[in-house]
Amino acid sequence: MLRDFESKKREDSGSLMEETKQLQAKLLSQQQLLMKEKIPVIVMIEGWAAAGKGTLIKELISELDPRFYHVVSPKVLTEEEERYPFLRQYVQAIPVNGKVTFFDSGWMENVVRKYLGHEITKDEYRNRLREVNEFERQLRDGGYMVLKIFLHIEKRKQYERLYRLAEDPKTEWRVEHDDLMQHKEYRRFMEAYDDFIEKTGNSISWHILDGSHSKTAVRDALKLLCQKIDQAVEEGRYEGKPFEEDFPLKEMPKLAEVDLSPSISDEEYKKELKKLQTRLSELHNIIYRKKIPVILCYEGWDAAGKGGNIRRLTYALDPRGFDVHPIASPLPHEFNRHYLWRFWTRLPKTGHICVFDRTWYGRVMVERLEGFCTEKEWKRAYNEINEFERMLTDWGAVVLKFWIHIDKDTQLERFNNRENTPEKQWKITEEDWRNREKWDSYEVAVDELLQKTSTKNAPWYIIESNDKKYARIKTLRIIVKALEKACEKHFKQMME
Repeated sequence: MLRDFESKKREDSGSLMEETKQLQAKLLSQQQLLMKEKIPVIVMIEGWAAAGKGTLIKELISELDPRFYHVVSPKVLTEEEERYPFLRQYVQAIPVNGKVTFFDSGWMENVVRKYLGHEITKDEYRNRLREVNEFERQLRDGGYMVLKIFLHIEKRKQYERLYRLAEDPKTEWRVEHDDLMQHKEYRRFMEAYDDFIEKTGNSISWHILDGSHSKTAVRDALKLLCQKIDQAVEEGRYEGKPFEEDFPLKEMPKLAEVDLSPSISDEEYKKELKKLQTRLSELHNIIYRKKIPVILCYEGWDAAGKGGNIRRLTYALDPRGFDVHPIASPLPHEFNRHYLWRFWTRLPKTGHICVFDRTWYGRVMVERLEGFCTEKEWKRAYNEINEFERMLTDWGAVVLKFWIHIDKDTQLERFNNRENTPEKQWKITEEDWRNREKWDSYEVAVDELLQKTSTKNAPWYIIESNDKKYARIKTLRIIVKALEKACEKHFKQMME
């Protein structure tokens, strides 16, 4: 690829400028089409230091309406920001429907530099390649138009440009230590870029452009972008093809098979609650020091007792080290992005605990049953969710998922109790009653998601909650056991 790349011959400057102006005018008109068709666009400009990435982006946006595009230049992350999954900063920047985001370098540069700088191991590098492929495929399947460009220049040309920039007091600030190191290690970087391009071009292909002649590169990039937009507008939003990876799954019973009779006495409940909360408080201190992220997911029937369960959990935790996210219907800016976006942006940093009261599983429950997404979208979501959760556990997170389960009669009793108790009436809505009428349909959907997404790395636990106190104790026991196991695993890794 890069090694065999042949530089283009210089073209007539006048013809290039004329063609470029025509393409810029066309891109401006296409911007309105993107808004009309609600097609989100991501343009990632990667390449060598001093290859002209900034100049290229400047020319791409020169005629566009600045209200409908955004340029992102991923910065060197602070120590605090490094405590999140590496893709998070890029996911945060993806555009809403109809808008365009230009990345001045992105996940490619991040992965390659960290690998060559020995900041990540070979296994971590492989995992990141897989995560990039999954991320890009999910963007494509979610209707995003993605264009990936790599600007290539030869070593001699790079030296000339870096030298010229460094010699001018007005531009010397643009030459960083990493740029000089890249030039010095040009061959190593070229091999690494080649490897990345080869292994991440399946879902969305790479386009290598000659950065030696900036005007030609601008024309070629504009032509590529205009062609892809024409194709996207003509074909409409891409809905993806069925894709299902063989994840190792934990066998799960159907909800109808679960015995909901388990209960606990008040005396035992108080004794166990105090013991478990004390231990959980100790473990919270340990995971904070060891920087182990924890993600706890609560789903369940309305009135099953999720809120009370979460309160007994958080009572034991340091309030500076956890967040609880109640998930409702997506806001407009959330609805107009990939459905996982609003969960990516709520992930905890290492050492912190994040509790989701409702989760990304709404995609295969309420969104499926209420028609808020297509059949292709919710069927594809099982695999996307498994990939997302694997990324979290590969990052080092403990991921536990609880289905808080009750029977239909218990729900009716609790609904009536809420309606007849003034201080609880805010808990019951018309939507709760409407959802109850769809109990059987929801049960089918829940059974399917339990069967397809209870992976070994992120298992589901069905919590019998006809007796709320029993449910709280069972949940706390599972959490304590999982955190103890994670701390023990961390200790063993430190000793190796």
